[in-house]
Amino acid sequence: MTLNDKHIVIVGGTSGMGLSACHACIKAGAKVSTFGRNTEKVDRAKKKLGSRAIVAVGDATNPNMVSSIIDRFVTEQGIIHGLYHVAGGSGRSMGDAPLHEVTDEGWHKTLELNLTSMFYSNRAAVQQFHRQETCGSILNMGSVLGFSPSSHYFGTLTYATAKAAIIGMTKSSASFYADQGIRFNVIAPALVDTPMAKRASTDQKIMQYIQTKQPLDGGRIGLPSDLNQAVVFFLSDESKFVTGQVLAVDGGWSISEGQYL
Repeated sequence: MTLNDKHIVIVGGTSGMGLSACHACIKAGAKVSTFGRNTEKVDRAKKKLGSRAIVAVGDATNPNMVSSIIDRFVTEQGIIHGLYHVAGGSGRSMGDAPLHEVTDEGWHKTLELNLTSMFYSNRAAVQQFHRQETCGSILNMGSVLGFSPSSHYFGTLTYATAKAAIIGMTKSSASFYADQGIRFNVIAPALVDTPMAKRASTDQKIMQYIQTKQPLDGGRIGLPSDLNQAVVFFLSDESKFVTGQVLAVDGGWSISEGQYL
């Protein structure tokens, strides 16, 4: 698979799965534009990604941010071919929880972080494809929790709701824009070793559970690199006949019961 001569925008590509995807897209031949909120992570990403990436400071929940990044990329590169939205995260610290405990702030902030930000980026990308009068590929970050809940250890209602809504938004958009050659797909990981997963990855009981809930490759937590080839596939012309799909890269999570020890 190749992304030669492709210009890709990655929303939230300065750490974790987003940064890994940036590396993979660049390795496949793409030029990448990305941004993140944390200035230290942005600075590190600039050094790691080198001259084939534009890396900026920005907040994905700002409706104008993705548009400004796209405008900058188009000014410098002339066109974009795809967008991968990775930005999002847990709302646990903001009040996300099981239904009877979710605070109003937890509900609104978690939806803003995971769903509203994706709406902004997807809208901006489609508007740019229309200006260019081209087709394009949009890939959205979902989660197995959007369709395969595991409430004992992962019971945050709003996060799961947002990830389920992402599937609905993606499929609806895929249907509407298919005849224009603008494709929409979702990649849905299970537990992956990123900064967001620190609560789970440092909890011995949860990690014992993961051994049976994600039994592939010996039973382990996922790695950001486990998603990379799927990301390149969806953003490349190899997937030009694929739209409206949800691919679980989950180590077997969605077909395994998991054992509580």
